[in-house]
Amino acid sequence: MSQQHRSRPLGSSVALSEAYDTALLDLDGVVYAGGHAIVHAVESLGTARAGGMHLAYVTNNALRTPDAVAEHLTELGVPAEPADVITSAQAVARLMADQLPSGARVLVVGGEGLRVALRERGLVPVESADDDPVAVAQGFGGPDLAWGRFAEAAYAISRGAEWFASNTDLTIPGARGIAPGNGAAVEVVRIATGAEPQVAGKPLPPMHRETVLRTGAERPLVVGDRLDTDIEGAFNGGVDSLLVLTGVTDAAQLIAAGPEHRPTYVDRDLRGLLTGQPEVSEEDGRFRCGGWTAEVRADALVLDGEGDGIDGLRALCAAAWTHAGDGSCALDADKAVTGLAL
Repeated sequence: MSQQHRSRPLGSSVALSEAYDTALLDLDGVVYAGGHAIVHAVESLGTARAGGMHLAYVTNNALRTPDAVAEHLTELGVPAEPADVITSAQAVARLMADQLPSGARVLVVGGEGLRVALRERGLVPVESADDDPVAVAQGFGGPDLAWGRFAEAAYAISRGAEWFASNTDLTIPGARGIAPGNGAAVEVVRIATGAEPQVAGKPLPPMHRETVLRTGAERPLVVGDRLDTDIEGAFNGGVDSLLVLTGVTDAAQLIAAGPEHRPTYVDRDLRGLLTGQPEVSEEDGRFRCGGWTAEVRADALVLDGEGDGIDGLRALCAAAWTHAGDGSCALDADKAVTGLAL
């Protein structure tokens, strides 16, 4: 089934870790939240890796360097090398290096990960609009990023500097909840300047290009928690995806998803890498998965049955996505998802 016309989550007769050679894993909301591993992540990734699956960590968070991310993963119990980590800082640095001369000065609004990535591409990070930068690179700077950095970016852009952003995720999950992401910071600069940045991160092609170049994956599976970055990025790259429900996406958002936001597979967490995926069957407009049946009745989604709640969600997605076709499903799903233990 094509990416463009997916009408239901697909099944797999073998574990996903066997069906695909490389997992392209998002980090925040998938592997960890803040400083802590997400439940079942460490053991699931260890088992997948031991079985021969290559694990690559693909993050829109430009704050930390690949070395720091790999060290953090290893501390959590997920052995990783810096080469296993691909960041939006690396993607935006390559995008900028393709357009700017070697040695060009770049005003940095972000963290060390962005500075390191720019230096690797022969660009020179600077700190002030008065340093005559030819471009501005903006990436997530964490809670300690000073408000004055946005002013420096606005001054430089108003003087003619090109503006690049690592990503535009509006939010980022953390140990205490959902916090503003780099996209919120980008909006601050956009309001001040009226300008539009070139963006590198998921779901846009520069990030997919960077990932392919660095991993060499032949049968990749994108694994993420966000519809508008991870799943849309897989859609844009023409590769399969697994959505896990450990981050920002909830059942109602998934059910309402338009074609570009519909994952190939759906599971609670990273244990989904280690199992096959059940088929969703259809007969006379009724969609079955496990012990559940979903259908559209009187402009509402209706779910009947019992069993594993994730199978009920898969059935609901099939009913909703088929009903919506190439659009987003506007049917009320609240009652249908009530009682699913997700």
